[in-house]
Amino acid sequence: MSALEIVAVVVSFLAIWLTAKRWLLCWPTSLLACALYFKLFLDVRLYADMALQALFGVAIVYGWIVWTKGKGDAGEVMVKPLLPLQAWAGLAAGAAGAVAIGWFTSRFTDAALPWMDSALSSFSLVAQYWTARRHAASWLLWIAVDILYVGMFALKGLWLTAGLYAAMIALAVLGYRRWQEARSAN
Repeated sequence: MSALEIVAVVVSFLAIWLTAKRWLLCWPTSLLACALYFKLFLDVRLYADMALQALFGVAIVYGWIVWTKGKGDAGEVMVKPLLPLQAWAGLAAGAAGAVAIGWFTSRFTDAALPWMDSALSSFSLVAQYWTARRHAASWLLWIAVDILYVGMFALKGLWLTAGLYAAMIALAVLGYRRWQEARSAN
């Protein structure tokens, strides 16, 4: 456990909590968390997750813009339903990304866990996109991904990060409930 990992965990937890509450401050906080985890994943050779942090940076800027424009009359971020076709397209894109990234990292890098790292990174991008688009279903995908991330980070000895992802599962459950309530209220 390093000082970098401790700071990354605290900032990430705060970002997820702010997202669950649908506060715009979640986006700059998430951007900082991405930068911290980019460096940490570089240090432990989880290259797909390192690259994911860079892509998350782009997705965070996108989400920030979408959320700023997606406020209701009361100033709260509005939650939108995820249509079945959108869900299937997102999951198919996640699977295709997992295969492409996994193939690349298993052949051209010294990645520690190329296939698992790639699959989790790819599906995390789908979940992030769904979060930016304000779909409550994003939290369900985050729950599935985070469960697997706990195991991967424990395997790599990143115990504090594994603990963060375990806590993020609980936050994702809370986020899903809050977003479902908000969607029902719309």
